[in-house]
Amino acid sequence: MQRGRFPRVQFRMKRLIPAAVAFLAPLALAQSPAPTALDSYLANVKTLRAEFSQSVTDGRGQPVSQADGKFVIVRPGKFRWELTPQSVANSPASPQLMIADGLNLWFYDADLEQVSVKPSATALTATPASLLSGDGNFHDVFRVASAGKRDGLTWVKVTPKGADADFREVQIGFVGNGTELKRMVLKDKLGQTVRLDFSTSVRNQPVADDEVRFTPPAGADVIGTPAS
Repeated sequence: MQRGRFPRVQFRMKRLIPAAVAFLAPLALAQSPAPTALDSYLANVKTLRAEFSQSVTDGRGQPVSQADGKFVIVRPGKFRWELTPQSVANSPASPQLMIADGLNLWFYDADLEQVSVKPSATALTATPASLLSGDGNFHDVFRVASAGKRDGLTWVKVTPKGADADFREVQIGFVGNGTELKRMVLKDKLGQTVRLDFSTSVRNQPVADDEVRFTPPAGADVIGTPAS
């Protein structure tokens, strides 16, 4: 079984990072689309904290990886996403970290001692991350539509408008009409399905500046050039 992996972005690390994400908008309603549970959930949100379990399956529905994770979001444009893959056999899991500091998007793999960085303006365009941490132009980038009710949840389907996105669709399940975030199911262009089940999700709690700031550890291999 492979390690759990982060949501896909528009550049590559040595280790393949699957779409998932995290993941990240008050929403500008271009052409007045019908409000959805996602609009209701994100209205007036400044910060968001959540914990979740993640499972990845291939195109045949076979398990690929499992992981536990948590994230904190400060809108617009900042977040911290931590993922701990479940250990396989005698191999301990190595946590991975993704941070958007409002200027750059950083990936840190402690096992590889590797940091990858790219300016947020290009790395987060039309990615699942912009669903929750966007700057208010949500409907300019994505098509958003209510997707009915199932499994006791209210669903919203999100698809990217651009052809260059690394995922095909995301479906997000809420308790009620956006009362609580419970599940996210993402299908990527490789046929994989990433499912996040949220155990907690809390809006508008304080977030320390250090939580959404990153300094590469001494000795880490840094790939890419950060914007300044």
